[in-house]
Amino acid sequence: MKKKIAILPGDGVGPDVIDQAQKVLDAIAERFGHQFDCCHADIGATAINKFGEPLPEYTLETCLNADAVLLGAVGHPSYDNNPKATMRPEQGLLRLRKELGIYANIRPVKTSPNLLHYSVLKEENVRGVDFVIYRELTSGIYFGGSSRSKDRKTATDICKYTTAEVERIARLAFEKASERRGKLTLVDKANVLETSRLWREVIQDLSMEYAHVAVNMLYIDNAATQILLNPQQFDVIVTPNLFGDVLSNVASLITGSIGMLPSASLGDKTPLFEPIHGSFPYATGRGIANPIAAILSVALLLEHFDLKKEAKAVRTAVTGLLRQGIATLELDPPMVCDTSQIGDILAEYIVDEDYKLRQDVVRAGVSTII
Repeated sequence: MKKKIAILPGDGVGPDVIDQAQKVLDAIAERFGHQFDCCHADIGATAINKFGEPLPEYTLETCLNADAVLLGAVGHPSYDNNPKATMRPEQGLLRLRKELGIYANIRPVKTSPNLLHYSVLKEENVRGVDFVIYRELTSGIYFGGSSRSKDRKTATDICKYTTAEVERIARLAFEKASERRGKLTLVDKANVLETSRLWREVIQDLSMEYAHVAVNMLYIDNAATQILLNPQQFDVIVTPNLFGDVLSNVASLITGSIGMLPSASLGDKTPLFEPIHGSFPYATGRGIANPIAAILSVALLLEHFDLKKEAKAVRTAVTGLLRQGIATLELDPPMVCDTSQIGDILAEYIVDEDYKLRQDVVRAGVSTII
């Protein structure tokens, strides 16, 4: 198979983790005989510094002409800490999502029996967790428009949804629930928000077509609590943009780190794959960023092209690595490797199915096939 992949490293640790993801993608190409032509482009603060805008036209065109986009991270504290900034890195990502029409952000959360100790929660609470968050991505409060009064003392953010916008992602969530355990949970704030009441109406109407799917509805505050207290209860979660953003971060506690969760964003045009974490500027270039989420995003990318064996090879390599107690510093593993070493080890593991990890070799900072 031959595919064109747009690589957007972005800001902070984005380039660090995307370099490792590309190593894994190259390893898959070598082992399975595929060709992935990668084109790099800038976005976010990096693009602002170079070109004066967070999403240059050449970046957008690169993405529109690609078969998939692999993104690192977007954001920088110099903008976060300046509330008067008129241009922000995140504007580039929001516009990219809108231009690509990627309205469904899919975030799987799954634990492995051998890796439960990485979770910050009790093992008995996270054993067997396997659910997917469907987050609406191109509407809601992030896209409804905002304003400030002339005296700058009043601010307004508009949250807006249409029936069509809710229905298209709800159908995807219902279909996924049909393929899985047949349970769909809508997370909203319908006791306060009119947009949430619209979501409930659409979900209730669609449930007539999917009678085999059990539908549950939770307010966002209760849902966040339940994800920590009893995450095993969830199968497929569907939720508006803002709530999906929050729940994904809460769910990262289940797997032990936000650096473990990948995502896929699907819609009308080019799909986009990215780790759910931010740019983590403090860790930039220090070799401590966890690249697993970016690497597992490659697995989602491969699945999108129906390359199931290839995706499984990526996940098997990651599971094998973690099972042997090898990870980056944040997981406090028995053996600490830096960001680049993780990519090197996994790439070699994928290329050679008989590759075994010798701890003395890893400690020396090299990898050898034995």
